[in-house]
Amino acid sequence: MILSIIVAMGNNRQIGKDNKLLWHISDDLKNFKKLTLGHHILMGRKTYESIGRPLPGRTTIIMSRNPEYSARGCKVVSSFEEAATIAEAAGDNELFICGGEKIYKNLLAQTDRFYLSYVDYDGQADAFFPQFSIKDLKLIEEVRHEKTDKAPKWVYKVLER
Repeated sequence: MILSIIVAMGNNRQIGKDNKLLWHISDDLKNFKKLTLGHHILMGRKTYESIGRPLPGRTTIIMSRNPEYSARGCKVVSSFEEAATIAEAAGDNELFICGGEKIYKNLLAQTDRFYLSYVDYDGQADAFFPQFSIKDLKLIEEVRHEKTDKAPKWVYKVLER
């Protein structure tokens, strides 16, 4: 099974503030949906609570250290291995890591594929994507998006180990 990280980050790796997204880029959200539909998505409790519901057409797996935590329509696990077992048992060929900061940091070294949206954003944040080097990754796809009335400039890249 392919382990993939999907993330949108600002110029300084910003990914969120006060448990909210920092921007709304419709095309990026549509791409997220297209890529993750029919797959298992793994996220931390705080990320899940910022969304507030399971995303339709996907199996939402929440990683939490609290063994009592539950969320209607979601699977809750305490480890990545549990999440991978659930996805594999269902026949999924790709598990998407959707945040937040701690989950990304803990699974970065194991990730096979990266779906990265680099957003031209220099504002404040309290959650960041971890430092990492792309020098050992192979660029599979790159699409540049210019600034519009509704979205900042951003670049979408797909990279693989």
